[in-house]
Amino acid sequence: MNENNTKPTPPLNPYFALLSGVLAVSTGAIFARLADAPALVIAAYRVGLATLVLVPFAWWRARDELKSLTLRDLKLAMMSGFFLAFHFATWISSLDYTSVTNSVVLVNTNPLWVGLLTPFITRDRIRAGVVASIIISVAGGTIIAAGDFASGGKAIWGDCLALIGSISAAIYLLIGRNLRQKLSLLAYVLVCYGCAAVILWTIVISLNLQVTGFSPKTIKALWAMALITQMIGHTSYNWALKWFSAGLIAVSLLGEPVGSTILAYLIFDEGLTWTKVIGGTLVLSAIYIAGVSETNTSFKTQPPGVQG
Repeated sequence: MNENNTKPTPPLNPYFALLSGVLAVSTGAIFARLADAPALVIAAYRVGLATLVLVPFAWWRARDELKSLTLRDLKLAMMSGFFLAFHFATWISSLDYTSVTNSVVLVNTNPLWVGLLTPFITRDRIRAGVVASIIISVAGGTIIAAGDFASGGKAIWGDCLALIGSISAAIYLLIGRNLRQKLSLLAYVLVCYGCAAVILWTIVISLNLQVTGFSPKTIKALWAMALITQMIGHTSYNWALKWFSAGLIAVSLLGEPVGSTILAYLIFDEGLTWTKVIGGTLVLSAIYIAGVSETNTSFKTQPPGVQG
């Protein structure tokens, strides 16, 4: 790498963006629980409403860039949207079967999957720390699920859905990391969120799920997910992908289980068992090891002509 290359200063402290993202994303599981609607409908409204809010801003600030997107970049952004849609569909569905704590801990194992999938996308080698973290996470995941075996198959199914959502989120982050080096934030998130919205709404309509007639509480929860969890939370992470690796972004998401668990305790009176505390600690430790082993915390050089 040419040491003479200058690394521009971000217009906003990326760590502040990550903190804002963690706080906003932590509300996702709570709003999903408060919304009395099918899981897929909640996911569809989340990205659908966010996309509608984004359209006028993107058309105003990134219209020329959107018109000039290459076919390859458009396909990649749409693929990112597909995995975002799959992430939402499986994760939000998991909340119908397992606890908020189990769901958010397991869905945030994505640093492990980022580490495992990175060689196939970036051709980097899997570090020893990732291998160690996989072993630790298996032990932690087994302990977390132990209590759910006593609860029956539904809780285990919810844990599995959360893990599938985690893998989908990892792919979404890795694709976004590549694209955010070339595309502006508005151009990327509009195509990504828009594609996710089209996929989810197509599924919702094909399944003939209820999409209207919800209570005021549910409508407020859906808008809160779109504006707070999606617009502030996910968009903060997508902005930070310009400056940080996908591994560091994934590690920062470890704050979500803490925030969600506290909120679930305050709102739903969801208690914590010692097995969940011990298993969750092991899983979070494993995620931290995996993320740190592949994280590059230095700011990346911003390509010419691309805005944050």
